[in-house]
This record gives sequence, structure tokens and C-alpha cells, in this order.
Amino acid sequence: MGVLIEKIANELIDAENHQYSVAPLTERFSELTVSDAYQIQLEVIGKKLETGDEIIGKKVGLTSKAMQQMLGVDEPDYGHLLDTMKIEDEATVKIAEFISPKVEAEIGFILEQDLVGPNVNYLDVLMATKYVVPTIEIIDSRISDWKIKLVDTVADNGSSARVVVGKKLSTIEGLDLRTQGMVLHKNNELEATGSGTAALGHPAQAVAWLANKLHEFGITLKAGELILPGALSGAIAVKEGDTILADFGSLGTVSVAFE
Repeated sequence: MGVLIEKIANELIDAENHQYSVAPLTERFSELTVSDAYQIQLEVIGKKLETGDEIIGKKVGLTSKAMQQMLGVDEPDYGHLLDTMKIEDEATVKIAEFISPKVEAEIGFILEQDLVGPNVNYLDVLMATKYVVPTIEIIDSRISDWKIKLVDTVADNGSSARVVVGKKLSTIEGLDLRTQGMVLHKNNELEATGSGTAALGHPAQAVAWLANKLHEFGITLKAGELILPGALSGAIAVKEGDTILADFGSLGTVSVAFE
């Protein structure tokens, strides 16, 4: 299995680097388990670290019941965020860097303390949080036509691509992140709305799930890391010429344009 894991990791890296998609892993390698898929993801990240990339955080995906039902799973998944994936607020990115991009708005957590599983709860997360920040995650799939099952997206680093980080940093005192609203505009037109409850009922609950899940792999969430707890609405497809603005009310806004 080790040889196959490295082979798939190399394939996914090449697909990302050269903007082409590959046939679903689950159609070609039926023997792959979710555990194997996480090992593929870790192999991909390990190879990127060897070439100079640095881990700046993690992301949680599949936090909504609708997405879990669509993929036939009963828990979220996760991926890694690298320094090469971070984009500044109001930046313009080239659509040619992606295969089939979509965007999601999320309340990002910047940690002040490490979070070590396996018994982390959402209160632990809130106590360990330095700031929350508005973010847009640009997701992309190296799997053709988004024909993904859990194994496919886990191996593909949670279908992650970039993260746009807003300028406003907010402390959590007095905030109810569960009811925190978000309005997403594409080209100045309302595209989606959502609230913090979309992420496992509370964004901090999604971060707690992640800390506990990572314990299985001997990984901890580190102080200073950016954690994305899951989208507050469905993913929105983007193309050349689109501008995306996510407004989180008192938490601020974040935007990105595609050329």
C-alpha cells in the first residue's frame, strides 16, 4: 500500500501543479480506505514541505448535514493550509491557477494556545482562540468534475486550494458565533446567506472535532495557526471576471477577484 499511496500523492501534486484533473480514485482503487486517504494527504503535504512550503493551519470540510448526506458520511474531513495558499484580502487571483474553483465563506480561528486531543470541547476552543477573522476559502478538486466521495476529497487535501484572509481581527468576547451571520455576494448580487450554526452547530465545535481527529495521527493544532471550521453556506462556482465579497457584519468583510 505504501507504493500506491506515494504514486497517488505524486499524481495529485502533478495535477495541481499543471491544472488538470484525474479520474476519481474511488473508481480506480476500490481498496482505498479513509485511513489510506489521510495517509495520501499526509504524503502530499510532506512532499510540499520538502520543497519549502510551510503549514499555517488546517481546514475542516463536510461540516453541514447536507454535504455529509451527499457523500454518505457521518463526520467531517480535514485538510492542511500552507503558506503558499494564503491570499490577502481584496487580492486578484488568476483563474488559470485552478481547475474548477468554488468559494466558501468561513469564520477563521487564529489560535493563541495549542489544542491537543482527544478530549477537546468547544469551550476549550473558545478559550484557546486569540482572534476570529473573516475568510473565503477557494476550493478546487483535482478529481474530474467534482465526482468525489470521501476517500477522494480526503486524499486531495480536503479539496482545498487557497484561503483569502480578511483584515479585521476580532476577539471573541461578547460574540455568539453560533448565530453570527454571513452574506455572500458575487458581482454585487446576493448569492448566499448563512450563520455559524452551519458548521456543526457552532464553528468552535468543528474546531474541537478537528483537534480530536488529529490526535489519531499524532498531530496537534498549534498556537498561531489559522483554522477554518467549515462553510456557512453552499459552495459557489466562480469564473474569470467574478468578484466575491463575504460580509460577516461586525466581524468585517473579505473579498477576492478572479481574472
